[in-house]
Amino acid sequence: MKDENQRNVILAIVLSLVVLLSWQYLVVNPRVEQERQRQQAIQAQQQQTTTVPQPVTTTPQPGAGTAPQPGQVTAPAVPGQAPAVAATREAHLAATPRVAIDTPRLIGSINLRGGRIDDLTLRDYRVTVQPNSPNVVLLNPSGARDAFYAEVGLVGQPGAAVTLPTPQTTWTQEGSGALSPTTPVTLVWDNGQGLVFRRTYRVDANFMFTVTEEVRNGTGQPVTVFPYALISRHGHPPVAGIFILHEGLIGVLGERGLRETAYADIERALTITERARTGWLGITDKYWAAAVIPDQLTQTQMRFSANLSGPMRTYQTDYLLDAQSIAANGSASFVHRIFAGAKEVRVVDAYHNAPAGPGYGQIDRFELLIDWGWFYFITKPLFWALDFFYHLFGNFGISILVVTLLIKLVFFPLANKSYESMAKMKKVQPEMLAIRERFAEDKMKQQQAMMELYKKEKINPLSGCVPILIQIPVFFALYKVLFVSIEMRHAPFFGWIRDLSAHDPTSIFNLFGLLPFSVPEFFQIGIWPILMGITMWVQMKMNPEPPDQIQRMIFGWMPVLFTFLLASFPAGLVIYWAWNNILSIAQQWVIMKKNGVRVELMDNIKGMFKKAEKPAGN
Repeated sequence: MKDENQRNVILAIVLSLVVLLSWQYLVVNPRVEQERQRQQAIQAQQQQTTTVPQPVTTTPQPGAGTAPQPGQVTAPAVPGQAPAVAATREAHLAATPRVAIDTPRLIGSINLRGGRIDDLTLRDYRVTVQPNSPNVVLLNPSGARDAFYAEVGLVGQPGAAVTLPTPQTTWTQEGSGALSPTTPVTLVWDNGQGLVFRRTYRVDANFMFTVTEEVRNGTGQPVTVFPYALISRHGHPPVAGIFILHEGLIGVLGERGLRETAYADIERALTITERARTGWLGITDKYWAAAVIPDQLTQTQMRFSANLSGPMRTYQTDYLLDAQSIAANGSASFVHRIFAGAKEVRVVDAYHNAPAGPGYGQIDRFELLIDWGWFYFITKPLFWALDFFYHLFGNFGISILVVTLLIKLVFFPLANKSYESMAKMKKVQPEMLAIRERFAEDKMKQQQAMMELYKKEKINPLSGCVPILIQIPVFFALYKVLFVSIEMRHAPFFGWIRDLSAHDPTSIFNLFGLLPFSVPEFFQIGIWPILMGITMWVQMKMNPEPPDQIQRMIFGWMPVLFTFLLASFPAGLVIYWAWNNILSIAQQWVIMKKNGVRVELMDNIKGMFKKAEKPAGN
């Protein structure tokens, strides 16, 4: 009965893997491609639409101290003028006055119409591993394909006769020159009614912008405004669609904590709001993100939202500060921070751990912008270990090999006990076969005799599972690190592996590139997956053979199945698995020799080498 149960479990695992593989390649991949094509068609019809946070309550009574709730309005176009829709991103950029952004890591511009940061390209990152590949474009202006931008501003009380700047307001630059880490840019606008607005943009050496908005009130009457900041994205972007990665709306909403909302989820909910004193919110891709960060000491209304503009969805994260009163003939200023760039661990952590200032220093839980997952306590330390050895050796592939070796050393005593038990099981295998033959018709006596043998030889039959159980959490943690951390993106190893976060690009079906044709992704079985499969087969051959013929057949095919399964995984993960197998084989062989167990496979391999070295004619 026990053997039958084991066989059923193994069959269930194998069948599940077959179903998952079939579902991925026959259903999921075609759907992802169809969705990508659909979004491209939708984005071609984009329009200029922005949802500006608006107070919708009546005028607060003096002393009430309560913030208005945000509503939704569509920003109006310039009176008497339809929104201009250009054919390309370049045409959109050329159609509006701009101030250049020029930093060591960013290049782009600020749109003087509305004061948006809507043109940003990353200097350090390219679309592909090719050195002449285009740089990654992060932000695009409204109306262009893949519109994605950041905006700050002010809204007034409902019904108040106060003219405030809008997304269509054209600002004037004070002085000249581009925005850089050493040169701020100030924009000015006068409403002609006694209010003068000044926006000063600053940027650091990485990806953080600071926008200070100052209002001078010369009207002779107090004016109430509600400062806001937003990230807006037009059209559903292509996403990986894999469960270990979040792409979409994200934020830390005060006590509510981390909130991750997929595009499809916000389309159903339409609006999610939360009152918070600390936090941030934005929209994230796999490697890039844009987020707005309010003063960490100010009560804020935070919101995720989705709208429909014709056939196109727009997605937005925004915050609205409480009512701010500007005294007659007085002034007030409001500070917003905008992150727009690559989700580099050291950079993001530096913002998270920045020295606390007057509400603008440390950003509450900003490190969660990177999707470390539920097993954060494993994935992030694993990343830091990999990153440490990368800076030591200059290669993430070598770093993976070193960290794998260190993990093996940490679990060396536990694995030793497991391999010793497996060696003893292999040594007494003839006796086990004899017991099965002797009690072939009486399973109860067979089990009793087996337990007596285990007790006599001090064997734990479950100890063989220990190395696998140890490997599983490390495997998934490394998979997560390779998949989500931008440091692994386009990180080369040696030879043909130019990107450890992508699968091995070679395939046995075209003789690893010798034949001039490409193969379907499912048959792209590269050199490293084959090496991993061979090492897995060798390791299984060193273990005691299952007594049941069906189990032997299944275990015999497992290396082949895993070779196909892992072929589509990141090359760094396959290298880890193959290297881990090699270390396990060496450890297991030493222990088996120590326990007097003949390792037939290894002896045969040694014999082959000796025969090849023997001089001809002897």
